[in-house]
Parts: sequence; structure tokens; C-alpha cells
Amino acid sequence: MIRLIIIIVLFLISLLAVFRAPAYYLWLLAVGVTEFPLLFAGITSVVLIAGIWFQKYQAASTAIGVLALVLFLSPIARSYIVASSLKKDFETAFGPGSANIHGDSTQAPFSFFKLFKTKPALAYKTLVYNTGKDAPLSLNFYPSAISGKRPCIVSVHGGSWAGGDNSELPELNSYLAQQGYNVAAINYRLAPKYQTPAPVADVAEAFAYLKAHADELHIDTNNFVLLGRSAGAQIAMLYAYTRPEPGLKGVIDFYGPVDMVWGYALPSSKWIMDSRKVMENYIGGAYPAVPQKYIACSPIEFVNRQTVPTLLLHGDNDVLVSPGHSARLVKKLTQNGVKYYLLQLPWATHGFDYNLYGPSGQLSTYVVERFINTVVEK
Repeated sequence: MIRLIIIIVLFLISLLAVFRAPAYYLWLLAVGVTEFPLLFAGITSVVLIAGIWFQKYQAASTAIGVLALVLFLSPIARSYIVASSLKKDFETAFGPGSANIHGDSTQAPFSFFKLFKTKPALAYKTLVYNTGKDAPLSLNFYPSAISGKRPCIVSVHGGSWAGGDNSELPELNSYLAQQGYNVAAINYRLAPKYQTPAPVADVAEAFAYLKAHADELHIDTNNFVLLGRSAGAQIAMLYAYTRPEPGLKGVIDFYGPVDMVWGYALPSSKWIMDSRKVMENYIGGAYPAVPQKYIACSPIEFVNRQTVPTLLLHGDNDVLVSPGHSARLVKKLTQNGVKYYLLQLPWATHGFDYNLYGPSGQLSTYVVERFINTVVEK
């Protein structure tokens, strides 16, 4: 009986690999289920094997356990399906050869064996980039592993505009540094004490600092790319779309909100997050009270024919930021003839890149590296 209960619990957890999480802590669990599939499949396999000696409910528990095992492994199978057309789709968006890195056209977007790789971790130095302000802000600088002046990726963390810091998800920073890019992961002023457009102004100060210290940091100031996650993606895109930064060649949007008006009208479930309250703290009031501020901090409002190329990455099972945001931005980018690529992951939820070598992490890293390689000057 105990084995059957354990199997049923595992089966219910496995449903998070295909369905949206209905509550906050189940969303956190969904990140683990979809991005560490071998861990959950291994636990299920152990329970199945251990039950060979139990006769009672064996047929029922085995059938349920096998189904759970299939669901746990489904992100891997679906990753291979997405990967099968990823190179072709990316080159359709950015031209022949854009998916090749250093002339190598053989690298696969997804590999089962990479699921076992350890995360990269490079040393970085912490620098204060706005010493003259009432709220000193720092950036973590990951120097390029390739000598000489190199492009720089400016990374803006998530956290609902009110939390988080630049120490989050450092693995991609280390990986990009290994590939020959400088990476500056910045902190910014947080809500509710500081509201929009304060974080955008902080991004401007970070750029000014990086350019002023370009020689000592070995930065090629003609080649910057902005990268943001969630709330940080909104900040990064708003900066990229409203402030023509010399040398900024593209922006990368990991599951970010782009239409604050639309997002306020269709909030996420309060079982997940009170998204309206989060937006009110960041913007300075409810939409009916300050509608112009919602428009002013919606990146989608500022897309035009001069907008920099944009890479969008979003999971269909995102319960914090609707994938509808990315769909709306794609439509606006298309209307204005802006180059873009959308990596859409059917099984993935918010924060899918937590595991750099998980199913979603591998695919997203593949397109991020190729996007950067395509938009920067060689």
C-alpha cells in the first residue's frame, strides 16, 4: 500500500512536466521536474524496482509508475524534437551560417550526455559602478577567456523588480566568458523604494562605467548585448528600445513582460503571485490611477524600424509571465521588420534556464550563443 501511495505521489508530480503549476511552490517544483528529469526518473525507477517483491497492488502501481516515468522523461524527448529544426529555424531568422560558431556547423542543440555535465564556474570581480549615488550599486564582471578587446554582455537579473541580485544564475555568465565574451551582471535599485524608470537609469550608469573603464576591462565598446530575465528582461528591453546606446547590438529576453497594460489586465493567478501588486509597487500605482506610467514602461510600445535585433525565450507553461507577452512582441517586431528569433519551449515554465545543462538550458544556451555571435561585429 505504501508503495502505491508513493507511486501515486510521483505520478502527480510528473504531471508538472506537461501541465502548468497551479500554485507557487508547485511552480518551483515544476522547474526541478522539467530541468532535472533524470533525477525524478531515477527516483521513480528505484521505487518501481523495489516493488518487484510486493504482490499487493503490483499491477496498478507498476502501470502508474511507468506512466510517471514516461512523463518525467518527456522533456528530454521533446527537447530532441525542438532541436531537430532549431538550426534551420535560427538560420531562417538570421541568415545562412548564422547557427555556426567558429565555422563549426556540427554542434547539436541538445545532447542527452550533456545532462550529466557539471556547471561552469569562473572567477569574477565585483565593481561598484555608481559610487556617487545614495544607493551604491555593483556589478559582477566575468572577464573573457580570450585575450584582447572583446564584446560585453550586460546581464540584468529578475526578481519581480523587488528582489534578487546579480549573483543569480551565474553559470551562463561563466559559460559566455569561456566562449570569449566579457559579462557584466548588474544590480539595480529595487521596488517599492525605487520605481520605474530608476532601474533603466541604472542600466545607463552601468554602460557609462563599462565604457569609461573599457581599456582596463578589455571591452570592445562597439559590441554590447543586453540580456535580462523576467523583470530584468523588461528593464533590459525598455532600455534597448528607448535609449539608442552606441554599440548596443541586440537584446535577449528571457521570459520577460513586455506589455504592462495587457499584463495588468490579465494578471497571474494569486495562488502563484499577486502580479498586480508587484506591478503597482514597481510602477507607482494601479493602472487606472497612472495609465501613462504603464504605457511608458511597456517595451512593446517603443518598437520601431530602428529597434535592435531581439532574441526571445519563453516556456509555454510559464505561470508567472504569460507567453502571450512574447507572442505580442513577435507581432510588433514583425510589423516593423526587426530581426528576431523566438525559442518557444512547450514543456518549460518560468526560470527554465536554472539548469544550464537541463533540456531547456541546453536549447536556450545554444540560441543565446548564436544570437550574440551573429549580432556582434566580427
